[in-house]
Amino acid sequence: MYGRTNTCSLQGLEGNLVEVETDIARGLPRMTIVGLPDAAIRESVERVRSAIKNTGYEFPMSRITVNLSPANIKKDGSQMDLAIAISILTANQLIHNENLESFVFLGELQLNGDVGAILGALPMVIFLRSLGYKKCIVPKENVEECAVIHDMEIYPVENLREVVEFLNGELEISSYYIENPMKKERVYSVDFSEIQGQEQIKRAMEIAAAGGHNILMIGPPGSGKSMSAKRFPTILPDMTFEEAVEVTQIYSVAGLLNSKELMTERPFRAPHHTASSVSLIGGGRIPKPGEISLSHHGVLFLDEIPEFQSKVLEVLRQPMEEGMIHIARANASLIYPANFQLIAALNPCPCGNYGNQNQSCSCSVNQIQRYLAKISHPLLDRIDIHVEVAPVEYSDLQSKKKQSTSAEIRERVEKAIEIQRIRYKELGFRNNANLPDKYLKEFCPLEESSKKIMEMAYQKYKFSARSLNKLLKIARTIADLKGNDKIEDGDVLEAIRYRSIESKYWGNV
Repeated sequence: MYGRTNTCSLQGLEGNLVEVETDIARGLPRMTIVGLPDAAIRESVERVRSAIKNTGYEFPMSRITVNLSPANIKKDGSQMDLAIAISILTANQLIHNENLESFVFLGELQLNGDVGAILGALPMVIFLRSLGYKKCIVPKENVEECAVIHDMEIYPVENLREVVEFLNGELEISSYYIENPMKKERVYSVDFSEIQGQEQIKRAMEIAAAGGHNILMIGPPGSGKSMSAKRFPTILPDMTFEEAVEVTQIYSVAGLLNSKELMTERPFRAPHHTASSVSLIGGGRIPKPGEISLSHHGVLFLDEIPEFQSKVLEVLRQPMEEGMIHIARANASLIYPANFQLIAALNPCPCGNYGNQNQSCSCSVNQIQRYLAKISHPLLDRIDIHVEVAPVEYSDLQSKKKQSTSAEIRERVEKAIEIQRIRYKELGFRNNANLPDKYLKEFCPLEESSKKIMEMAYQKYKFSARSLNKLLKIARTIADLKGNDKIEDGDVLEAIRYRSIESKYWGNV
């Protein structure tokens, strides 16, 4: 007797269609799974046997061979339990459905027959849709994330009996979908209006949000660096539906989708400085997403960045340039998206008071240089905006001047982003930070006076070619915030201010 069902496995965010074939033959009672299964799939023998028995169906006391096709691809994950059980019940002639091959089954079985949640449900459904499948049976706990895909019939189930009765026409289960998954309004517990003074850092944050630029803040303890970074997501525009789906896929694979529904808020990740390079870029036997991928379309905040190990920081260079991370392991070679905005903060020296007019610094020159040298020049080159944060003035703390709210700043940011969207709509990128260098002359032309300013700055601060290109992109963003087509001298001068402190602090490092 023979039965066949369809399921799916994942390698990173890429799916593989798996056909589960079951043959029941005479022989000593034994169940064997072949086709390069991992330990979780091999253990499904006991889960499937108990689930079928405890649901009230007969488990065949025969020789059972289950083949996971194609046999040359390694498969992992407990999501194949349900497909294996349905295949066995079909081979045992307990399920009669002529259209069984049009369904895909995803779900982990509990010993009592309940269907439990799985990791990576959304990327599996998206992959299956690309193959033309339209019907998918998923655990009820995963239905919220899967139901955002409207051209798929998603059937939520709680237990194995429901699936069998549904397939046999004895039970009606309606397909589930969410009409408008992006309707939720963002609610934040913090706001930029809570920061008194510090107009320079607010301005730098606004430019960074408008152009998608990375930003580094250097200043003494208590000057508002962390406070500003935590409020940065409040001025970022809403994610598009496509961006939300991408982020949700990553969190689904990582097992961090706590709400089991579409993520509509941009991620904000702030790993501790003891984090390893593997936790940052991803890894494991079957590599899982790291912090940079969990920050996709969001923010990666590295507070006290010199406290991170140098080798950990250097792994950021490639994904910051390419917007993705390629992880190669013995078991798999995967690519995860990593299009994030980096916000880094640091004190100017180990004691934090170098350059602070209100406090004396107790560090030697060598200590300061060793401390700052932990951040390499190639990494600094890739951080667009460098801003020096001064201590907060007492008069600012007592001022009753109305501060700009996050909503007001976000409105200006969204206008600048819309200008960029229209400008680059045919070119495959969305913001000034991702503007390829080959388009700089076309989209960032300078007047002769601006060129002379740029040349003098290049000579004075010894900018690299990459730094010069980033200056142009920052100036382009500043002009966009003003709604100007042309980049003016003032835009260039302001952009230079956001790169000039590198020579002050790292000039002798």
